[in-house]
Amino acid sequence: MGQFDGKTALVTGATSGIGLAAARRLAAEGAHVFVTGRRQDVLDEAVAALGGQATGVRADVANLDDLDRVVAAISARGAGLDILFANAGGGEFAALSDVTWQHYADTFNTNVGGTLFTVQKALPLLNRGASVILTSSNIDVKGAGSFSVYAASKAALRSFARSWAAELVGQGIRVNAIAPGPIETPGLSGLAGDPAEAEQLLKGLAAGVPMNRLGKPDEIADAVLFLASDASSFMTGAEIYVDGGASQI
Repeated sequence: MGQFDGKTALVTGATSGIGLAAARRLAAEGAHVFVTGRRQDVLDEAVAALGGQATGVRADVANLDDLDRVVAAISARGAGLDILFANAGGGEFAALSDVTWQHYADTFNTNVGGTLFTVQKALPLLNRGASVILTSSNIDVKGAGSFSVYAASKAALRSFARSWAAELVGQGIRVNAIAPGPIETPGLSGLAGDPAEAEQLLKGLAAGVPMNRLGKPDEIADAVLFLASDASSFMTGAEIYVDGGASQI
């Protein structure tokens, strides 16, 4: 018996890294997990890895029509939604002098707009007692050169968690955020231009963590399971930093 037997979950951006790790853990604990990703071939691989407990829906969270298809698939199952992990997002380095409108729009449309409309469209499906979890970042309380647009988008998600928690508490729906530090994922390595630059980037990021290492996706998934479960039943509007102490020490 898993702690999420009979529960339904949605994890966006679930084809690799944090999203895939969280989806795997939720499925292992008995939840039926709907997972999204932008590339059908990679999504199919993720669903196959998750086994019979998963349903994949190809979707870009910045596309409202795609989000409608995700919600329709969950609705058709007829069990509502108990866990929503709005995880899809991303960003690129850009110094202030180099920021373009497209860079800003791409980052905010995915990270902020994608999260906003994922939660909004899923709202009618959320069962009483549901847990909504947003992927923020420890950069929402730190300064980072050449990463200001990304940092601002994550600060917006921290604000969403507080406001939505206040708005939905009367419906028995909890909203919390997870703020990872640097996590060893394909997305993090992808910020660099080539493998040599990626190695330098990861070493530099690890050196800035008090624990002197990068985090692992499963370590974030542990926090997701905590916020999704009754173990966090007296938590809403909170943000958990899972960053090796980087934002605290």
